[in-house]
Amino acid sequence: MKANKNYYAVIMAGGVGSRFWPMSTQENPKQFHDMLGVGQSLIQRTFDRINGLVPSDNILIATNAHYETLVLKQLPKATKNNLLLEPAMRNTAPCILYSALKIYAQNPEAVILVAPSDHWIDNEAAFLNNIQTSFDTCSKEDILMTLGIQPDSPNTGYGYIQFTKEDTVIKKVANFREKPALETAKKFLASGDYLWNAGIFVWSAKSIIKAFKEHLPDMFAILDAGDTVYNSDFESDFIKKNYSKCENISIDFGIMEQAKNAHVLPVEFGWNDLGTWGSLYNKLEKDMHQNAVVGAETLFKDANGNMVRTQSGKKVVIQGLHDFIVVEKDNVLLICPKKDEQDIKQIVADVKNNFGEEFV
Repeated sequence: MKANKNYYAVIMAGGVGSRFWPMSTQENPKQFHDMLGVGQSLIQRTFDRINGLVPSDNILIATNAHYETLVLKQLPKATKNNLLLEPAMRNTAPCILYSALKIYAQNPEAVILVAPSDHWIDNEAAFLNNIQTSFDTCSKEDILMTLGIQPDSPNTGYGYIQFTKEDTVIKKVANFREKPALETAKKFLASGDYLWNAGIFVWSAKSIIKAFKEHLPDMFAILDAGDTVYNSDFESDFIKKNYSKCENISIDFGIMEQAKNAHVLPVEFGWNDLGTWGSLYNKLEKDMHQNAVVGAETLFKDANGNMVRTQSGKKVVIQGLHDFIVVEKDNVLLICPKKDEQDIKQIVADVKNNFGEEFV
């Protein structure tokens, strides 16, 4: 595939990933960690994957200003010009509008991929083919596209996209559905016209800016600065002054669920959102007793179904433990049943109250 000067990407890397505590902390979130033990952090893997189609100069990283140094350290091809530094946490819509206005000011013919920094994709060639298809379509048509993952289970941890059953590769979106209860998810799967919402989008700069003017006009008015501010010496001050005035709203809720021109491309490239220790466990290779290990040298006795993550080479002996998460980082150790992993967000709050902010 040949990189095209009109191809752009925005990697969203501002989250904290608190459900991966204690590995992921406010100082060093999960996207900057080698979660699967493959020799690259999640953001490094994401950048290199996208760089297979998009020139490195055209890959923007949207992140909290706090992580500027971390991003530049981990991505040697990135410069300060590649960074969109958010001065305040404001969900995905403001960040996407900021990136679209900045890119449009540079290249009005741009088509843009928006992708999270912390997802895992097995078949990177299939992913790039899907993005190529999306770029080709969005460069010709005024549509907002998302990639929908073919579901292989009635997962209740993902939002779903219902599509209209026309005989085309790219489908019109009929409905966006929030994370369902299990029985509802089973019905979605049986119907055959639902996909998992992966939060990966493609559109032209023109189309997404037009959508903001229509559906979030107040936000557009706040960040619209004509052609004079973006990519100039004034951009940073303008964003610091105005960004926090934007509504805290997601692109799904603010734009995609309102838009009449939302489309979805059904895809199968081995996707995992790596949102929890359980999702990481599902992705890793297991031993004969279904234990998954990253970093540690382990000795298991009457122990199965465990997720173990420690610093490299740590000697860990586990006896009589079944279906637990065991994670060690620096001077913190977490031991938690896998079935209770949704409690980790509350555990983080308790740790902050009891031990201090430096541990979260």
